Amino acid sequence: MAVPPDVVTRARRLALDNAQAHGGTPRAGPIVARLLATDPSLRSQAAAVTEAVERAIAEVVALPPEAQKAELAGLGGAEAAAVRPVRGVDDLPELPGATRGAVVLRMAPFPSGALHIGNARMIVLNDYYRRKYDGKLLLVFDDTVGSEEKRVDAELFDVIRADLDRCEVPVDAVYYKSDRLPMHYAWAERVIALGATYVCLCPAATLQENRRAGIACAERAQPLGETHALWKKMLDGGFGPGDAVLRLKTDLAGPDPAFRDRVLFRISDLDHPRVGHRWRVWPLLEFSWAVDDIELGVTHVLRGKDLVMEDRMQRYLWDLLGIRGPPFVHWGLLRVREAKISKSKSYAEVKSGLYDGWADPRTWSLASLMRRGISVESVRAFTMSFGLSLADIEVPAETLYAENRVRIDPLARRRMYLDDPVEVVVDGFPPELTSVELPNHPDRPELGMRTVPAGGTFYLPRADVAAHPGETVRLKDLANLDLPARLPVSGPIRATFAGRENRRVPRLQWAGAAGVAQVDVLDLDGRHRQGLAEASMARAAPGDLYQFERVGFVRVESDWVPGTSPVRVCYGHP
Repeated sequence: MAVPPDVVTRARRLALDNAQAHGGTPRAGPIVARLLATDPSLRSQAAAVTEAVERAIAEVVALPPEAQKAELAGLGGAEAAAVRPVRGVDDLPELPGATRGAVVLRMAPFPSGALHIGNARMIVLNDYYRRKYDGKLLLVFDDTVGSEEKRVDAELFDVIRADLDRCEVPVDAVYYKSDRLPMHYAWAERVIALGATYVCLCPAATLQENRRAGIACAERAQPLGETHALWKKMLDGGFGPGDAVLRLKTDLAGPDPAFRDRVLFRISDLDHPRVGHRWRVWPLLEFSWAVDDIELGVTHVLRGKDLVMEDRMQRYLWDLLGIRGPPFVHWGLLRVREAKISKSKSYAEVKSGLYDGWADPRTWSLASLMRRGISVESVRAFTMSFGLSLADIEVPAETLYAENRVRIDPLARRRMYLDDPVEVVVDGFPPELTSVELPNHPDRPELGMRTVPAGGTFYLPRADVAAHPGETVRLKDLANLDLPARLPVSGPIRATFAGRENRRVPRLQWAGAAGVAQVDVLDLDGRHRQGLAEASMARAAPGDLYQFERVGFVRVESDWVPGTSPVRVCYGHP
Protein backbone atom coordinates (compact mmCIF):
# COMPACT_ATOMS: atom_id res chain seq x y z
CA MET A 1 0.00 0.00 0.00
CA ALA A 2 1.49 3.36 -1.03
CA VAL A 3 1.46 6.17 1.50
CA PRO A 4 -0.09 9.55 0.56
CA PRO A 5 2.13 12.01 -1.36
CA ASP A 6 2.26 14.44 1.58
CA VAL A 7 3.77 11.69 3.74
CA VAL A 8 6.46 11.10 1.11
CA THR A 9 7.28 14.82 1.22
CA ARG A 10 7.38 14.87 5.01
CA ALA A 11 9.63 11.80 5.04
CA ARG A 12 12.05 13.53 2.69
CA ARG A 13 12.10 16.70 4.82
CA LEU A 14 12.86 14.67 7.93
CA ALA A 15 15.52 12.62 6.10
CA LEU A 16 17.22 15.83 5.01
CA ASP A 17 17.12 17.22 8.56
CA ASN A 18 18.40 13.94 10.03
CA ALA A 19 21.24 13.95 7.51
CA GLN A 20 22.37 17.37 8.75
CA ALA A 21 22.65 15.99 12.29
CA HIS A 22 24.45 12.77 11.36
CA GLY A 23 27.18 13.70 8.93
CA GLY A 24 25.11 13.31 5.76
CA THR A 25 23.70 9.85 6.57
CA PRO A 26 20.13 9.84 7.95
CA ARG A 27 18.80 7.11 10.26
CA ALA A 28 15.49 5.49 9.39
CA GLY A 29 14.28 4.57 12.90
CA PRO A 30 13.84 8.07 14.35
CA ILE A 31 12.17 9.30 11.15
CA VAL A 32 9.61 6.48 11.08
CA ALA A 33 8.92 6.92 14.80
CA ARG A 34 8.33 10.63 14.39
CA LEU A 35 5.94 10.21 11.46
CA LEU A 36 3.89 7.57 13.28
CA ALA A 37 3.86 9.56 16.52
CA THR A 38 2.67 12.79 14.93
CA ASP A 39 0.09 11.22 12.64
CA PRO A 40 -1.68 8.28 14.34
CA SER A 41 -3.60 7.46 11.14
CA LEU A 42 -0.34 6.15 9.66
CA ARG A 43 0.18 3.44 12.26
CA SER A 44 -1.80 0.87 10.26
CA GLN A 45 0.59 1.57 7.35
CA ALA A 46 3.82 1.28 9.31
CA ALA A 47 5.46 -1.01 6.73
CA ALA A 48 4.62 1.36 3.86
CA VAL A 49 5.86 4.35 5.87
CA THR A 50 9.14 2.56 6.57
CA GLU A 51 9.54 1.81 2.85
CA ALA A 52 8.90 5.47 1.97
CA VAL A 53 11.46 6.61 4.53
CA GLU A 54 14.11 4.19 3.25
CA ARG A 55 13.55 5.44 -0.31
CA ALA A 56 13.90 9.03 0.89
CA ILE A 57 17.13 8.18 2.71
CA ALA A 58 18.59 6.48 -0.37
CA GLU A 59 17.92 9.62 -2.41
CA VAL A 60 19.21 12.02 0.26
CA VAL A 61 22.55 10.26 0.85
CA ALA A 62 23.31 10.63 -2.86
CA LEU A 63 23.28 14.44 -2.47
CA PRO A 64 26.30 16.47 -1.35
CA PRO A 65 25.92 18.20 2.05
CA GLU A 66 25.31 21.66 0.63
CA ALA A 67 22.62 20.32 -1.69
CA GLN A 68 20.94 18.59 1.28
CA LYS A 69 20.92 21.81 3.27
CA ALA A 70 19.62 23.87 0.34
CA GLU A 71 16.79 21.43 -0.38
CA LEU A 72 15.78 21.30 3.29
CA ALA A 73 15.56 25.10 3.38
CA GLY A 74 13.53 25.07 0.16
CA LEU A 75 11.06 22.62 1.66
CA GLY A 76 10.45 24.87 4.66
CA GLY A 77 12.72 23.13 7.19
CA ALA A 78 12.18 19.97 9.15
CA GLU A 79 9.40 21.40 11.33
CA ALA A 80 7.15 21.69 8.29
CA ALA A 81 7.07 17.89 8.47
CA ALA A 82 6.42 17.63 12.17
CA VAL A 83 2.66 17.79 12.49
CA ARG A 84 -0.20 17.07 10.19
CA PRO A 85 -3.29 18.56 11.85
CA VAL A 86 -5.58 15.80 13.07
CA ARG A 87 -8.60 17.96 13.78
CA GLY A 88 -9.46 21.62 13.55
CA VAL A 89 -11.57 23.39 16.14
CA ASP A 90 -14.32 23.85 13.55
CA ASP A 91 -14.82 20.07 13.65
CA LEU A 92 -15.96 20.11 17.28
CA PRO A 93 -19.71 19.56 17.67
CA GLU A 94 -22.15 22.17 18.88
CA LEU A 95 -23.33 21.90 22.46
CA PRO A 96 -26.90 20.57 22.50
CA GLY A 97 -29.44 23.38 22.84
CA ALA A 98 -26.76 25.99 23.51
CA THR A 99 -27.67 29.67 23.16
CA ARG A 100 -24.98 32.29 22.72
CA GLY A 101 -24.56 34.35 25.85
CA ALA A 102 -26.48 31.88 28.03
CA VAL A 103 -24.04 28.95 28.37
CA VAL A 104 -22.71 28.25 31.87
CA LEU A 105 -20.00 25.60 32.31
CA ARG A 106 -18.08 24.42 35.35
CA MET A 107 -14.82 22.74 36.24
CA ALA A 108 -14.76 20.84 39.53
CA PRO A 109 -11.23 19.76 40.55
CA PHE A 110 -10.57 18.02 43.85
CA PRO A 111 -7.78 20.00 45.60
CA SER A 112 -5.40 17.14 46.31
CA GLY A 113 -2.84 17.84 43.61
CA ALA A 114 -1.77 20.23 40.87
CA LEU A 115 -3.50 20.11 37.51
CA HIS A 116 -1.58 17.83 35.14
CA ILE A 117 -1.54 16.81 31.48
CA GLY A 118 -4.45 14.43 32.16
CA ASN A 119 -6.58 17.43 33.21
CA ALA A 120 -5.79 19.42 30.08
CA ARG A 121 -8.87 18.18 28.26
CA MET A 122 -11.16 19.45 31.02
CA ILE A 123 -9.50 22.86 30.98
CA VAL A 124 -9.12 23.37 27.25
CA LEU A 125 -12.53 22.09 26.13
CA ASN A 126 -14.45 23.99 28.80
CA ASP A 127 -12.56 27.16 27.91
CA TYR A 128 -13.13 26.59 24.19
CA TYR A 129 -16.90 26.24 24.52
CA ARG A 130 -17.14 29.13 26.99
CA ARG A 131 -15.44 31.36 24.40
CA LYS A 132 -17.42 29.91 21.49
CA TYR A 133 -20.75 30.75 23.10
CA ASP A 134 -19.63 33.89 24.97
CA GLY A 135 -20.68 32.09 28.14
CA LYS A 136 -19.43 31.73 31.69
CA LEU A 137 -17.00 29.26 33.24
CA LEU A 138 -17.20 28.49 36.95
CA LEU A 139 -14.48 26.99 39.12
CA VAL A 140 -16.19 24.82 41.73
CA PHE A 141 -13.72 23.22 44.12
CA ASP A 142 -14.90 19.71 45.02
CA ASP A 143 -13.49 20.09 48.52
CA THR A 144 -15.68 17.60 50.26
CA VAL A 145 -13.72 16.25 53.18
CA GLY A 146 -12.03 13.41 51.30
CA SER A 147 -10.36 10.59 53.23
CA GLU A 148 -7.20 9.75 55.13
CA GLU A 149 -5.61 8.69 51.84
CA LYS A 150 -6.92 11.62 49.78
CA ARG A 151 -7.09 14.78 51.84
CA VAL A 152 -8.03 18.31 50.89
CA ASP A 153 -4.90 20.48 51.05
CA ALA A 154 -5.23 24.25 51.59
CA GLU A 155 -2.15 24.92 49.42
CA LEU A 156 -3.79 23.29 46.42
CA PHE A 157 -6.54 25.89 46.10
CA ASP A 158 -3.93 28.50 45.16
CA VAL A 159 -1.92 26.00 43.10
CA ILE A 160 -4.95 25.17 40.95
CA ARG A 161 -5.84 28.84 40.53
CA ALA A 162 -2.25 29.49 39.41
CA ASP A 163 -2.43 26.55 37.00
CA LEU A 164 -5.49 28.06 35.31
CA ASP A 165 -3.81 31.46 35.12
CA ARG A 166 -0.79 29.75 33.59
CA CYS A 167 -3.08 28.23 30.97
CA GLU A 168 -4.65 31.64 30.32
CA VAL A 169 -8.08 30.34 31.32
CA PRO A 170 -9.98 32.96 33.34
CA VAL A 171 -12.96 31.90 35.43
CA ASP A 172 -16.05 33.98 36.05
CA ALA A 173 -16.62 32.85 39.64
CA VAL A 174 -15.07 30.55 42.24
CA TYR A 175 -17.07 28.36 44.63
CA TYR A 176 -16.13 25.90 47.38
CA LYS A 177 -18.30 22.90 48.18
CA SER A 178 -17.29 23.27 51.84
CA ASP A 179 -19.19 26.59 51.95
CA ARG A 180 -22.35 25.09 50.53
CA LEU A 181 -23.24 22.22 52.87
CA PRO A 182 -26.39 23.86 54.36
CA MET A 183 -27.79 23.92 50.82
CA HIS A 184 -26.87 20.26 50.34
CA TYR A 185 -28.60 19.41 53.63
CA ALA A 186 -31.74 21.20 52.44
CA TRP A 187 -31.76 19.13 49.27
CA ALA A 188 -31.24 15.97 51.33
CA GLU A 189 -34.36 16.88 53.34
CA ARG A 190 -36.32 17.11 50.09
CA VAL A 191 -35.19 13.65 49.00
CA ILE A 192 -35.82 12.18 52.45
CA ALA A 193 -39.34 13.63 52.45
CA LEU A 194 -40.11 11.60 49.31
CA GLY A 195 -39.37 8.38 51.19
CA ALA A 196 -36.54 7.73 48.75
CA THR A 197 -33.78 7.30 51.36
CA TYR A 198 -32.93 5.58 54.63
CA VAL A 199 -30.21 5.83 57.22
CA CYS A 200 -28.16 2.63 57.03
CA LEU A 201 -26.39 1.43 60.18
CA CYS A 202 -24.61 -1.55 58.58
CA PRO A 203 -20.82 -1.81 58.88
CA ALA A 204 -19.13 -0.89 55.61
CA ALA A 205 -18.22 -4.51 54.82
CA THR A 206 -21.82 -5.66 55.34
CA LEU A 207 -23.15 -2.82 53.20
CA GLN A 208 -20.86 -3.83 50.33
CA GLU A 209 -21.68 -7.52 50.68
CA ASN A 210 -25.45 -6.88 50.70
CA ARG A 211 -25.14 -4.58 47.70
CA ARG A 212 -23.29 -7.24 45.70
CA ALA A 213 -25.89 -9.84 46.66
CA GLY A 214 -28.86 -7.52 46.08
CA ILE A 215 -29.97 -7.97 49.69
CA ALA A 216 -31.80 -5.18 51.49
CA CYS A 217 -30.30 -3.87 54.72
CA ALA A 218 -32.60 -4.06 57.74
CA GLU A 219 -32.98 -0.27 57.84
CA ARG A 220 -34.28 -0.06 54.27
CA ALA A 221 -37.85 -0.53 55.52
CA GLN A 222 -37.60 2.12 58.25
CA PRO A 223 -40.55 4.53 58.48
CA LEU A 224 -40.10 8.05 57.13
CA GLY A 225 -40.21 9.53 60.62
CA GLU A 226 -37.38 7.28 61.76
CA THR A 227 -35.30 8.27 58.75
CA HIS A 228 -35.81 11.93 59.65
CA ALA A 229 -34.85 11.27 63.25
CA LEU A 230 -31.73 9.29 62.36
CA TRP A 231 -30.70 11.92 59.81
CA LYS A 232 -31.01 14.61 62.50
CA LYS A 233 -28.95 12.41 64.82
CA MET A 234 -26.24 12.23 62.14
CA LEU A 235 -26.19 16.02 61.87
CA ASP A 236 -26.20 16.53 65.64
CA GLY A 237 -23.17 14.31 66.24
CA GLY A 238 -25.03 11.30 67.61
CA PHE A 239 -23.12 8.91 65.37
CA GLY A 240 -19.39 8.49 64.82
CA PRO A 241 -17.60 8.06 61.50
CA GLY A 242 -18.69 4.82 59.82
CA ASP A 243 -21.67 4.32 62.17
CA ALA A 244 -24.34 5.62 59.79
CA VAL A 245 -24.79 6.75 56.17
CA LEU A 246 -27.72 8.16 54.27
CA ARG A 247 -28.51 5.90 51.29
CA LEU A 248 -30.72 6.35 48.25
CA LYS A 249 -33.23 3.61 47.41
CA THR A 250 -32.64 2.25 43.92
CA ASP A 251 -33.41 -1.12 42.34
CA LEU A 252 -31.66 -3.81 44.40
CA ALA A 253 -32.20 -6.26 41.55
CA GLY A 254 -30.62 -3.92 39.02
CA PRO A 255 -27.84 -5.39 36.84
CA ASP A 256 -25.18 -2.99 38.12
CA PRO A 257 -24.32 -3.72 41.79
CA ALA A 258 -22.53 -0.37 42.07
CA PHE A 259 -25.82 1.46 41.50
CA ARG A 260 -27.77 -0.41 44.15
CA ASP A 261 -28.73 1.88 47.04
CA ARG A 262 -25.90 4.37 46.61
CA VAL A 263 -24.59 6.32 49.60
CA LEU A 264 -25.49 10.03 49.55
CA PHE A 265 -23.96 11.30 52.83
CA ARG A 266 -21.39 9.96 55.28
CA ILE A 267 -19.83 11.11 58.56
CA SER A 268 -16.24 12.29 58.91
CA ASP A 269 -14.30 13.85 61.78
CA LEU A 270 -11.34 14.80 59.60
CA ASP A 271 -10.17 18.38 59.97
CA HIS A 272 -10.94 20.42 56.85
CA PRO A 273 -8.39 23.14 55.96
CA ARG A 274 -11.10 25.72 55.22
CA VAL A 275 -13.94 24.92 57.63
CA GLY A 276 -12.26 22.84 60.31
CA HIS A 277 -14.82 20.65 62.09
CA ARG A 278 -17.84 22.82 61.29
CA TRP A 279 -19.45 19.97 59.36
CA ARG A 280 -19.44 16.28 60.23
CA VAL A 281 -21.83 15.00 57.57
CA TRP A 282 -20.52 15.29 54.04
CA PRO A 283 -22.18 14.60 50.66
CA LEU A 284 -20.63 12.26 48.16
CA LEU A 285 -19.60 14.03 45.00
CA GLU A 286 -22.47 12.93 42.77
CA PHE A 287 -25.04 14.30 45.24
CA SER A 288 -23.13 17.57 45.54
CA TRP A 289 -22.98 17.86 41.75
CA ALA A 290 -26.69 17.17 41.46
CA VAL A 291 -27.28 20.11 43.80
CA ASP A 292 -24.72 22.58 42.53
CA ASP A 293 -25.28 22.04 38.81
CA ILE A 294 -28.85 23.25 39.40
CA GLU A 295 -28.19 25.92 42.02
CA LEU A 296 -25.34 27.47 40.01
CA GLY A 297 -27.31 27.46 36.76
CA VAL A 298 -24.96 25.16 34.87
CA THR A 299 -26.33 24.60 31.36
CA HIS A 300 -23.94 21.89 30.12
CA VAL A 301 -21.65 19.48 31.99
CA LEU A 302 -18.48 18.56 30.10
CA ARG A 303 -16.64 15.62 31.65
CA GLY A 304 -14.81 12.37 30.97
CA LYS A 305 -16.82 9.28 30.14
CA ASP A 306 -15.39 7.61 33.26
CA LEU A 307 -17.98 9.62 35.22
CA VAL A 308 -21.07 8.03 33.65
CA MET A 309 -22.07 6.59 37.05
CA GLU A 310 -22.16 10.14 38.38
CA ASP A 311 -24.32 11.14 35.38
CA ARG A 312 -26.73 8.38 36.21
CA MET A 313 -26.95 9.38 39.87
CA GLN A 314 -27.54 13.02 39.05
CA ARG A 315 -30.34 12.18 36.60
CA TYR A 316 -31.91 9.78 39.10
CA LEU A 317 -32.02 12.50 41.78
CA TRP A 318 -33.32 15.13 39.36
CA ASP A 319 -36.06 12.78 38.18
CA LEU A 320 -37.07 12.13 41.81
CA LEU A 321 -37.44 15.86 42.40
CA GLY A 322 -39.05 16.62 39.04
CA ILE A 323 -36.09 18.73 37.89
CA ARG A 324 -34.72 18.98 34.39
CA GLY A 325 -30.95 19.07 34.65
CA PRO A 326 -28.29 20.05 32.09
CA PRO A 327 -27.11 17.59 29.42
CA PHE A 328 -23.81 15.76 29.79
CA VAL A 329 -21.13 15.92 27.10
CA HIS A 330 -18.35 13.35 27.38
CA TRP A 331 -14.91 12.59 26.10
CA GLY A 332 -12.75 9.48 26.40
CA LEU A 333 -9.59 9.18 28.46
CA LEU A 334 -6.48 10.72 26.93
CA ARG A 335 -3.19 9.36 28.23
CA VAL A 336 0.37 10.28 27.36
CA ARG A 337 2.27 7.01 27.35
CA GLU A 338 5.34 8.27 29.18
CA ALA A 339 3.35 10.23 31.79
CA LYS A 340 2.99 7.95 34.81
CA ILE A 341 0.60 10.14 36.75
CA SER A 342 -0.42 9.42 40.33
CA LYS A 343 -1.76 12.35 42.32
CA SER A 344 -1.34 10.52 45.61
CA LYS A 345 2.27 9.56 44.81
CA SER A 346 3.10 13.04 43.59
CA TYR A 347 1.52 14.53 46.70
CA ALA A 348 3.61 12.34 48.97
CA GLU A 349 6.82 13.04 47.07
CA VAL A 350 6.21 16.81 46.93
CA LYS A 351 5.37 16.99 50.64
CA SER A 352 8.40 14.90 51.60
CA GLY A 353 10.74 17.10 49.59
CA LEU A 354 11.79 14.29 47.27
CA TYR A 355 10.19 16.16 44.35
CA ASP A 356 11.13 19.73 43.53
CA GLY A 357 7.63 21.06 44.21
CA TRP A 358 4.61 20.64 41.95
CA ALA A 359 6.68 21.81 38.96
CA ASP A 360 8.98 18.78 39.23
CA PRO A 361 9.08 17.12 35.75
CA ARG A 362 8.09 13.77 37.25
CA THR A 363 4.62 15.07 38.17
CA TRP A 364 3.72 15.86 34.55
CA SER A 365 1.83 18.82 36.00
CA LEU A 366 0.97 21.74 33.75
CA ALA A 367 3.46 23.79 35.75
CA SER A 368 6.17 21.23 35.01
CA LEU A 369 5.41 21.35 31.28
CA MET A 370 5.75 25.14 31.23
CA ARG A 371 8.99 24.79 33.23
CA ARG A 372 10.28 22.54 30.46
CA GLY A 373 9.42 25.10 27.79
CA ILE A 374 6.26 23.40 26.52
CA SER A 375 3.98 26.29 25.69
CA VAL A 376 0.33 26.81 26.61
CA GLU A 377 -0.47 26.99 22.90
CA SER A 378 1.13 23.59 22.35
CA VAL A 379 -0.86 21.97 25.15
CA ARG A 380 -4.04 23.55 23.80
CA ALA A 381 -3.38 22.42 20.21
CA PHE A 382 -2.42 18.92 21.36
CA THR A 383 -5.62 18.60 23.37
CA MET A 384 -7.93 20.10 20.77
CA SER A 385 -6.60 17.75 18.08
CA PHE A 386 -8.46 14.86 19.74
CA GLY A 387 -11.76 16.72 19.90
CA LEU A 388 -14.61 15.10 21.83
CA SER A 389 -13.84 11.55 20.79
CA LEU A 390 -15.30 8.98 23.19
CA ALA A 391 -12.51 6.55 22.39
CA ASP A 392 -9.83 6.09 25.05
CA ILE A 393 -6.61 7.31 23.48
CA GLU A 394 -3.01 6.69 24.44
CA VAL A 395 -0.38 8.62 22.53
CA PRO A 396 3.39 8.92 22.86
CA ALA A 397 4.79 12.10 24.36
CA GLU A 398 6.31 12.77 20.94
CA THR A 399 2.85 13.85 19.76
CA LEU A 400 2.89 16.70 22.29
CA TYR A 401 6.55 17.44 21.61
CA ALA A 402 5.92 17.74 17.88
CA GLU A 403 3.27 20.37 18.53
CA ASN A 404 5.71 22.25 20.73
CA ARG A 405 8.60 22.08 18.25
CA VAL A 406 6.54 23.90 15.66
CA ARG A 407 6.15 26.79 18.08
CA ILE A 408 9.52 26.99 19.80
CA ASP A 409 11.94 25.89 17.09
CA PRO A 410 11.87 29.33 15.40
CA LEU A 411 12.56 30.98 18.78
CA ALA A 412 15.19 28.68 20.28
CA ARG A 413 18.78 29.77 19.78
CA ARG A 414 21.23 26.95 19.07
CA ARG A 415 24.07 26.13 21.42
CA MET A 416 26.64 23.34 21.61
CA TYR A 417 26.52 21.34 24.83
CA LEU A 418 28.61 18.39 26.01
CA ASP A 419 27.86 15.66 28.51
CA ASP A 420 30.92 14.02 30.09
CA PRO A 421 33.47 16.19 28.23
CA VAL A 422 37.05 15.13 27.58
CA GLU A 423 39.95 17.50 26.82
CA VAL A 424 41.49 17.22 23.35
CA VAL A 425 44.67 19.07 22.34
CA VAL A 426 44.98 19.52 18.55
CA ASP A 427 48.48 19.52 17.12
CA GLY A 428 48.94 21.80 14.14
CA PHE A 429 45.79 23.78 14.79
CA PRO A 430 46.03 27.21 13.07
CA PRO A 431 47.00 29.73 15.78
CA GLU A 432 44.97 32.46 14.09
CA LEU A 433 41.74 30.42 14.41
CA THR A 434 40.91 31.72 17.87
CA SER A 435 37.15 31.89 17.36
CA VAL A 436 34.36 31.39 14.84
CA GLU A 437 31.16 33.36 14.16
CA LEU A 438 28.10 31.10 14.10
CA PRO A 439 24.42 31.93 13.55
CA ASN A 440 22.13 31.70 16.56
CA HIS A 441 19.63 29.91 14.32
CA PRO A 442 20.30 28.21 10.98
CA ASP A 443 17.12 29.60 9.37
CA ARG A 444 16.58 32.87 11.28
CA PRO A 445 19.28 35.41 10.41
CA GLU A 446 17.37 38.06 12.36
CA LEU A 447 18.38 36.23 15.57
CA GLY A 448 21.97 37.29 14.90
CA MET A 449 25.36 35.67 15.38
CA ARG A 450 27.46 34.62 18.35
CA THR A 451 31.21 34.32 18.76
CA VAL A 452 32.40 30.87 19.82
CA PRO A 453 35.97 30.67 21.20
CA ALA A 454 38.16 28.07 19.49
CA GLY A 455 41.97 27.85 19.88
CA GLY A 456 43.97 24.64 19.84
CA THR A 457 42.41 22.92 22.87
CA PHE A 458 38.81 21.69 22.98
CA TYR A 459 36.34 19.79 25.04
CA LEU A 460 34.52 17.03 23.14
CA PRO A 461 31.92 14.47 24.24
CA ARG A 462 33.82 11.49 25.61
CA ALA A 463 31.42 8.96 24.05
CA ASP A 464 31.80 10.51 20.58
CA VAL A 465 35.59 10.47 20.79
CA ALA A 466 35.59 6.86 21.98
CA ALA A 467 33.30 5.88 19.08
CA HIS A 468 35.74 7.07 16.38
CA PRO A 469 39.32 6.00 17.29
CA GLY A 470 41.79 6.51 14.44
CA GLU A 471 39.14 8.32 12.33
CA THR A 472 38.80 11.79 10.90
CA VAL A 473 35.99 13.75 12.54
CA ARG A 474 34.71 17.27 12.11
CA LEU A 475 34.24 19.84 14.82
CA LYS A 476 30.87 21.11 13.67
CA ASP A 477 31.19 24.32 11.58
CA LEU A 478 34.90 24.64 12.37
CA ALA A 479 37.60 22.14 11.37
CA ASN A 480 38.54 18.49 10.85
CA LEU A 481 40.66 16.41 13.24
CA ASP A 482 42.41 13.07 13.04
CA LEU A 483 41.81 11.23 16.29
CA PRO A 484 44.46 8.82 17.64
CA ALA A 485 43.91 5.10 17.16
CA ARG A 486 44.40 4.49 20.89
CA LEU A 487 43.04 6.78 23.54
CA PRO A 488 45.02 7.47 26.72
CA VAL A 489 43.72 6.08 29.98
CA SER A 490 44.02 9.50 31.61
CA GLY A 491 44.98 13.05 30.73
CA PRO A 492 44.15 15.00 27.57
CA ILE A 493 43.83 13.33 24.18
CA ARG A 494 46.10 14.53 21.39
CA ALA A 495 44.63 14.86 17.90
CA THR A 496 45.95 16.33 14.65
CA PHE A 497 44.51 19.18 12.60
CA ALA A 498 43.17 17.84 9.27
CA GLY A 499 41.97 20.92 7.40
CA ARG A 500 38.85 23.10 7.34
CA GLU A 501 37.05 21.86 4.23
CA ASN A 502 33.55 20.53 4.87
CA ARG A 503 34.07 16.78 4.53
CA ARG A 504 31.48 14.02 4.91
CA VAL A 505 32.79 12.70 8.18
CA PRO A 506 31.18 12.38 11.64
CA ARG A 507 30.33 15.75 13.15
CA LEU A 508 31.04 16.36 16.84
CA GLN A 509 29.81 19.04 19.21
CA TRP A 510 32.61 20.97 20.83
CA ALA A 511 33.54 23.78 23.18
CA GLY A 512 36.79 25.67 22.96
CA ALA A 513 38.73 25.41 26.20
CA ALA A 514 39.35 29.16 25.97
CA GLY A 515 35.72 29.82 26.86
CA VAL A 516 33.08 27.47 28.32
CA ALA A 517 30.04 27.70 30.56
CA GLN A 518 29.22 25.20 33.29
CA VAL A 519 25.64 23.91 32.91
CA ASP A 520 23.36 21.96 35.24
CA VAL A 521 20.57 20.12 33.38
CA LEU A 522 17.45 18.93 35.22
CA ASP A 523 16.27 15.81 33.39
CA LEU A 524 12.77 14.36 33.12
CA ASP A 525 13.54 11.74 35.75
CA GLY A 526 14.40 14.44 38.30
CA ARG A 527 18.13 13.81 38.17
CA HIS A 528 20.71 16.50 37.46
CA ARG A 529 23.60 16.14 35.04
CA GLN A 530 26.57 18.44 34.75
CA GLY A 531 28.08 19.44 31.43
CA LEU A 532 29.82 22.15 29.46
CA ALA A 533 28.41 24.51 26.86
CA GLU A 534 29.96 27.14 24.67
CA ALA A 535 30.78 30.36 26.49
CA SER A 536 27.74 32.33 25.26
CA MET A 537 25.45 30.24 27.50
CA ALA A 538 26.81 32.25 30.45
CA ARG A 539 24.91 35.24 29.06
CA ALA A 540 21.52 33.46 29.14
CA ALA A 541 18.54 34.93 30.96
CA PRO A 542 15.89 33.18 33.07
CA GLY A 543 13.14 31.74 30.89
CA ASP A 544 15.26 31.71 27.70
CA LEU A 545 14.73 28.80 25.32
CA TYR A 546 17.66 27.05 23.65
CA GLN A 547 18.23 24.00 21.54
CA PHE A 548 21.27 22.10 22.68
CA GLU A 549 22.30 20.62 19.36
CA ARG A 550 21.93 16.83 19.17
CA VAL A 551 20.50 16.90 22.72
CA GLY A 552 17.18 18.72 22.66
CA PHE A 553 15.34 21.83 23.77
CA VAL A 554 15.97 23.30 27.21
CA ARG A 555 14.61 26.25 29.15
CA VAL A 556 16.69 28.32 31.56
CA GLU A 557 15.22 28.00 35.05
CA SER A 558 13.12 30.99 36.09
CA ASP A 559 14.86 31.25 39.46
CA TRP A 560 18.41 31.03 38.10
CA VAL A 561 20.43 34.13 39.01
CA PRO A 562 22.21 35.50 35.90
CA GLY A 563 25.96 35.54 36.23
CA THR A 564 26.12 32.62 38.64
CA SER A 565 27.57 29.23 37.75
CA PRO A 566 26.41 26.76 36.72
CA VAL A 567 23.71 27.93 34.34
CA ARG A 568 20.63 25.96 35.43
CA VAL A 569 18.33 24.63 32.73
CA CYS A 570 15.41 22.20 32.57
CA TYR A 571 15.33 19.67 29.75
CA GLY A 572 12.22 19.92 27.61
CA HIS A 573 12.23 17.27 24.91
CA PRO A 574 14.18 16.16 21.83
